[in-house]
Amino acid sequence: MSKEKNIQPQVDSKPKKESTSVLQAIRKRTGLLVGIVGLALVIFVLESLLGSGASIFGGNEMSSVGSINGKTIDRNEFLTKFENQLNVIRQQKQTNDIDEATRSQLLDYIWQQYIADMVIKPQYAKIGITVGEDEIYERVVAHPVPSVTQRLTDPKTGQVYEQLSAPDGSLDPVKLRSFVQNATGDQEMFIKQMEDDIKNMRFAEKYATLIRKGLYATTAEATAAFKAQNNKINFNYVIKKYESVSDSAAKVSAEEIKKFYNNNSYLFKNTETTRKIEYVSFDVLPSPSDVEAIAKDAQRAAEEFKGKSIREDSSFIAQESENGAINIQDMNKKNMIVRDSTIFTSAAGTVFGPYNEGAYFKVYKLQAINSIADSAKVRHILIGTNDPQTQQPKRSQEQAKKMADSLLVLIKEKKVSFDTLVKTISDDGGSKTNGGDYGWFDETKGFVEPFKNAGLKGTKGNISVVPTQFGYHIIEVLDVSKTRHNTYTVAQIFKLIAPSDETNQAIFGEASQFAGENNTAELFDKAVDAKKLTKRIGDNIKEGDRQLPGLDGAKDLINWVYTAKKGDVNIFTFTDKHVVAKVTSIKNKGILPLEDVKEEVEILAIKDKKAQLLLAEFNAKAGTSKNVEEIAAKLGLEAKKQEALPLSSHNVEGLGHDDILMGTAIGTKAGTTSKAIAGDNGVFVVSVISIEESTMPIDIKMQKMQLEQTMGGKADYEAFNALKEIANIEDHKSRVN
Repeated sequence: MSKEKNIQPQVDSKPKKESTSVLQAIRKRTGLLVGIVGLALVIFVLESLLGSGASIFGGNEMSSVGSINGKTIDRNEFLTKFENQLNVIRQQKQTNDIDEATRSQLLDYIWQQYIADMVIKPQYAKIGITVGEDEIYERVVAHPVPSVTQRLTDPKTGQVYEQLSAPDGSLDPVKLRSFVQNATGDQEMFIKQMEDDIKNMRFAEKYATLIRKGLYATTAEATAAFKAQNNKINFNYVIKKYESVSDSAAKVSAEEIKKFYNNNSYLFKNTETTRKIEYVSFDVLPSPSDVEAIAKDAQRAAEEFKGKSIREDSSFIAQESENGAINIQDMNKKNMIVRDSTIFTSAAGTVFGPYNEGAYFKVYKLQAINSIADSAKVRHILIGTNDPQTQQPKRSQEQAKKMADSLLVLIKEKKVSFDTLVKTISDDGGSKTNGGDYGWFDETKGFVEPFKNAGLKGTKGNISVVPTQFGYHIIEVLDVSKTRHNTYTVAQIFKLIAPSDETNQAIFGEASQFAGENNTAELFDKAVDAKKLTKRIGDNIKEGDRQLPGLDGAKDLINWVYTAKKGDVNIFTFTDKHVVAKVTSIKNKGILPLEDVKEEVEILAIKDKKAQLLLAEFNAKAGTSKNVEEIAAKLGLEAKKQEALPLSSHNVEGLGHDDILMGTAIGTKAGTTSKAIAGDNGVFVVSVISIEESTMPIDIKMQKMQLEQTMGGKADYEAFNALKEIANIEDHKSRVN
């Protein structure tokens, strides 16, 4: 911000040519800052978003957007909060445009406020946590915490706003106190928002600390953890896998399936409402006539390209290429991408193509033939735009250029030495110890092109200022090789091979006809089989999802899925395809009914029946034998040995993951053999040979500390989720359109 800008806010809502306050500049930052602190209380700081004049609710006339702790979140109340935020944004940005990503952020922000107010904050009152004004003042004014400093920092420069900064660029506490004491209107509201955010953070920190202080590891737990990590077990085992029994030999009746479900219903608990769809995709691809038309247009561009001068090339390329992309680069004989080898003998200005190269028709122009050194050696001073330590913005490109130009003058006038500036000014720490010199390099070196070209195309002794993505470099050419070679500056025009509107409409018509003729689940399935179409699946779709694998921007489809009935069919349009989808499964929160999980239940019931058959076989053939090799021989199986396996392992060599087998081995005394047990992969018998015990440390404080750190790290997240689960949250905010 310029020195002339006043710190007092302007309440006039009319557009201004200049920002007139620190507050306005601060609040024009885009996006939502989302922080999860302490207990994982979501503390949102809405700094700025884009505005919208669109209606936020579609045709859905539902009266709520969800419920928390049994209390319905009223649609109109939620809408009012949403509109209030949009009004603030409209005034800040003076625009009614808002994108989908920003809208979703705003919806999340408001919803998380409800969760914080109704789920998290009541816990503070229950246990008597308070936050005093002195704590807030300390963190906002006396010794501002990083989040406060961030709010008072210009995102464009990475520096504290000028009216609040000390000579060294840091936040000046005296100026901040004056700003707080004299704030009025919008400034006062802004400061109040910061104070509220800090207050919420302190509440969350204190609550999280209380939880962590209540967690500790006992000596027994630390000892067990040490043994699991360091002790090793040796055992023999024999296993007959479930896959050795055919499904036909373990058929289950409807009654057996129902019994298994009733006995194991906890396995089919759905923690979150989900949906499943099946769909077919009608991909929108360019037709032969589309390709022919694009080829003709590329040929026209090639002819016009021939008549353009180098000065005109960039604007012409931007005009003709996809998305206005300008692609001009230097190439050599090894990496040349133009398929015509005559480019190496052609004159500058020659145009090649168009060529059909998959997704594009491409036209190339040989702009120049350059003679460059095979290698060069330079030294440089970097005036960077980012801090080399934190990578946070340090100065603007304009500031970096002005500084580099000034230093170049001083160097050329010999008022300051290059070496001195490298040590004291350069933002490239990697070359400071070598006087800014990276040694000899050639064109294959991974430097950015402008940096390499300054040396390879330069002459010994030349000093210049060169811009790159990192800032501005003051580069001195120390030496160049005597040998040289040619490079070729090639300009490219890209013509996307895309379907025409007519092609898109034709494919949409095909998809619409399919959807209209096959508008039931039965007709949909029959048509897919008859037409040999590829049926895709979208599973575990949550109401708040916005994307599906292979389907970007699937909000409309997902919203429909959550209002449709099982078996409903509908058509949806995406950027590159039209999709006809069918709802195949609706899984609500809680224990799923048998009809929704029948296939899964049947698979598990068959596995359980195989386990019973194999257990009976073990008991019949092995009898009371305790020798693994003998049991294996009687069953026609191979006994296997596992050596030096850590007790904490979940995988058995040659078998894979099997927690039941590992748990059995660990729980079996050395020198003894287990009975036949149904594991994850099959029925097994395990015989423990020995356990290699590591020497216990005299003091296991370190082990206890590690356990407590692990528990503390999980506490915030798990406590937050536990509170949310108890609150029985129903989230339907995605229905806000």
